[in-house]
Amino acid sequence: MPRTLVVMALRVESAGVFEAAGVPVLYCGVGKVNAAIALTQALSRYAQAGEGLPRVVNFGSAGSRCHAAGTLVACHEFVQRDMDVRGLGFELGVTPYDEAPPRLTFEPVFSLPAAVCGSGDSFATTGVDLDCAVVDMEAYALAKVCWHENARFACAKYITDGADHTAADDWQRNVHRAADDFLQLFRDIEKAKK
Repeated sequence: MPRTLVVMALRVESAGVFEAAGVPVLYCGVGKVNAAIALTQALSRYAQAGEGLPRVVNFGSAGSRCHAAGTLVACHEFVQRDMDVRGLGFELGVTPYDEAPPRLTFEPVFSLPAAVCGSGDSFATTGVDLDCAVVDMEAYALAKVCWHENARFACAKYITDGADHTAADDWQRNVHRAADDFLQLFRDIEKAKK
């Protein structure tokens, strides 16, 4: 079982580059629920095998109104941008009665510009009310599983679009472009472990 578990939402984000290099990838699917289920199942296999938990590394696409398309960013802070229980008096992004903090923070791993990642179960095409520089659909859920399991977590996102009215077309055009960069980031952290 790999000591670094690479997680991506979709095969298109890998563009076959990881497979060609012989690096296994857990494709978790789109959205927070799919991401949480897939990673929880994967980590339980480590526990069942009596092995320590791996470092979980999420590579994927994201939108941003702060960073230009084509930029790679490192995310080590995560918020849930669509948790909205303001009607009951909770701040946006706060899960009521949850032991986890609303902003999950991990040690920085990548030497890239840092960006707070706001995950939600919507493809963002308008502004977000929560303080986050990039938006995606899985990273917060992956981070929360790692927080609960006390597993190390790292995340790098490739900005595909401006989270605006052209986001869908821009994402389609750009989603595969970071695969080689993601593989190099993976190799860098593997080399740093030795």
